Amino acid sequence: MRYLEVTVPKGRRRAVLDVLDDEGIDYVVSDETSGRGFAAVVRFPLPTRAVEPVLDRLNRAGISDDTRVVVIDAETVISQEFDDLLDQHSHGGTKGSRTSRQVLRTKAEELTPAFPIYVTMLLISAVVATAGLLADSPAVVVGSMVIAPLIGPALAANVGIVTGDDGLTSTGFTYQATGLAIVVGASIGLAVLARLAGLEPAGVDIVVVAELQERVSPNVLSLAVALGAGVAGILSLTRGFSEAIVGVMIAAALIPPAAAVGITVAWGMYGAAIGAAVLVIVNVLSINFAALTTLWIAGYRPQGLFEVSPTRKPTYAYATIFGVALLVLAAPLVGVTLVEFQATQLKSAADEEVDAVLAEPEYNHLEVESTEVLLDDDYPLRSVDRVVVTVSSSDPGPMPALTDHLHEGITTHADGPVVVEVRFVVAEDREGDASEQIVHTSSGDRDS
Repeated sequence: MRYLEVTVPKGRRRAVLDVLDDEGIDYVVSDETSGRGFAAVVRFPLPTRAVEPVLDRLNRAGISDDTRVVVIDAETVISQEFDDLLDQHSHGGTKGSRTSRQVLRTKAEELTPAFPIYVTMLLISAVVATAGLLADSPAVVVGSMVIAPLIGPALAANVGIVTGDDGLTSTGFTYQATGLAIVVGASIGLAVLARLAGLEPAGVDIVVVAELQERVSPNVLSLAVALGAGVAGILSLTRGFSEAIVGVMIAAALIPPAAAVGITVAWGMYGAAIGAAVLVIVNVLSINFAALTTLWIAGYRPQGLFEVSPTRKPTYAYATIFGVALLVLAAPLVGVTLVEFQATQLKSAADEEVDAVLAEPEYNHLEVESTEVLLDDDYPLRSVDRVVVTVSSSDPGPMPALTDHLHEGITTHADGPVVVEVRFVVAEDREGDASEQIVHTSSGDRDS
């Protein structure tokens, strides 16, 4: 529920009161004596759904943008007229709380902090995210998402588009671009310092860190997170849900990948940096596309009938730009997804082949320990590099026949040439530990 206070210009008092009477609104009128061109002040409660259509009618009755309109939350309204009005605007029995267009703009602006505060919070978030990724700590990475103030700019830009507020649109997009640049730059600086200090938890190949690996070689499922964040962000803004919780979701789609870009650049792994950068851009496009589409479907338009058509064109233009760019940049994600699908299929086929071969009588003394399908390091578009089969045996010698047999069976399921590496793990009873001897075959040739 909302409580409105509207100043009525001179000469428009009767027109305004006629609108309120026609809507069945219970109002109070006070004379305005400041001498600033206003005749009266009208105060009245409204269901949240009724704010936008009533203000639109008042606008046509002479309440222009120069007039003061105050909209505040109301805890409780005890009035039969208000109950009737609530039923009238319940839309088939659903007494939802769709935020009015006017309040939506204000909320979007409030969620966008002052620029110095915005920069400071993002710098802190970047430092925490970089430390969390380097330490492979999910808890620390989550902490970086909580403090990142990205929900405001992400939503403000699209609220500005659908309501015809160019200033809000420009501010939203500027904040988004600047914020991500700050995160990447800060992450590069911190990662360089970490590397110079010898803080390399995974050695030279830093991307083997689990928290990094999933962000430098993203698959198409990453789109679901960003699209969901965009939709949830708008719903939180328009339906009164917790913006803080949704803000974490939006930050989750942007802060860790942006920090991953900085870390991989500092380590000189530019292929991995490209993969993370693609994920950042795709997520930005997804959030904005989902937010813009959700706002338009929800029926948000600029004020006045004659303003709808001009604003429809830029809305469609932005949606087209977002959609086309998203489709183009999503292609690498689809490629990564296909490779992962192929690796999963090859893993399943290799498991069956290994079980079938070791079931033969001459290999009764062997036991399979694991079967792994490993990808190469050509980020972001990786491919299957080799299949590693680990078996345990009491016989310390290599078994070329077994190696050839496994290679022949596994490669028939691969789409191209693939290395099949067989590792023999031999237990040594006297020491109580194990030694490892590796024999592998590649393209029909065997090396040991």
